[in-house]
Amino acid sequence: MPIYLTLTTLTDEGRKKMEDYPEWLKEVNKEVEYMGIKIMAQYALLGQYDFVNILEAPSDEVAAKLAIHLSARGGLHTLTLAAIPLDDLIETLKKKQSPF
Repeated sequence: MPIYLTLTTLTDEGRKKMEDYPEWLKEVNKEVEYMGIKIMAQYALLGQYDFVNILEAPSDEVAAKLAIHLSARGGLHTLTLAAIPLDDLIETLKKKQSPF
């Protein structure tokens, strides 16, 4: 299954939710998994982004649906990146391609 990296920033509303109810993020995780997305790893960050999530989703469309769904709720903004396993990239680069 494709892997995605999601960088998340909390909005003012999201920061308030986190302060009042830190377990809110665990509830969001349940929704994510209900959508058929596996959360492989999550980390809180210091810096420009508040969290990074490594996800496995069935398709780009499902990953996009998740990003839209989460952002529409108002608590956070996401930046989703497709992640290509290094060995897969190397194999693709080794294949000879027709110039046409």
